Amino acid sequence: MADPFADRNALDANPFADPSVQGALSSGNRAYEDVGSSKSMAFEEDGYGHSGSGVDLGSGGAGQSDAARLAEIERRERELEQRERDLQSRADHIKKHGRNNWPFFYPLIYHDIDVEIPPESQQVVRHLYLLWMLWSASLCINMLACIFLLVSGARDGARDMISSIVYFPILTTLAFLLWYRPAYNAFNTENSLWYYVYFLFMGFHLAYSAYSLIGIPSTGCAGIITVISSFSSSRILAGIFATINTIMVAVQGLGNLWYFREIWKHNHEQGHTFAQAKQELATHGMKAYLTRGSQV
Repeated sequence: MADPFADRNALDANPFADPSVQGALSSGNRAYEDVGSSKSMAFEEDGYGHSGSGVDLGSGGAGQSDAARLAEIERRERELEQRERDLQSRADHIKKHGRNNWPFFYPLIYHDIDVEIPPESQQVVRHLYLLWMLWSASLCINMLACIFLLVSGARDGARDMISSIVYFPILTTLAFLLWYRPAYNAFNTENSLWYYVYFLFMGFHLAYSAYSLIGIPSTGCAGIITVISSFSSSRILAGIFATINTIMVAVQGLGNLWYFREIWKHNHEQGHTFAQAKQELATHGMKAYLTRGSQV
């Protein structure tokens, strides 16, 4: 005999077996499939992944991105053009003057801190170069002060003026050749020879700076004594120029003293010795004074 409770037991065991539940599930699946199909079509129609509602939320961002890329490309093109102009200008200069580029009005040597000096040492060399220029300017001011001493009727004014005129070209050139250029070559090549040449002649320069700062009369040095005597004798212009010269000599002297100490420390940190310097001198001589330091 058939069990009249079989269908009820089956429904109790599996409630989803009811035909009405099965129909509801089938219609729900079809509805989800329709929604998924519509979403898929919308994503395919819109390249940015937005629904086809007619509002393109990504167009503004895309336009800004394109503008930024265009601006970056234009900036790089300008940089390349400027670099090409710089290279062409340097090539023209080398063609006209050779590699020598200093001094600019009559190139005699090659001098380029950015190219020849390691980045970690460029600041030191650049400051030494500024101190050399300050020393040269002080010699020019000193010459003017001595000229005004002569004009104002100072005793031995002629001797001061003649001495100061001789000092200006000679001491400017010697300072460049005897301590600035060796320091430049030292940082360029890290050879012991150039460091000890710098130490030797910078010692003389510091001693002479102190002598010039005092300003002994009739020596062509418009220093402290000249300042006092000029103002006490109402030689105002001579006193003003002598004061300017005294300040400039003091500043460059203190600056050079500071860098003498710093370069001395650097020399020992790099392991350079006086014995190495003597060996390099015996091997190469002093041929790199007016040439690039890399030759030694």
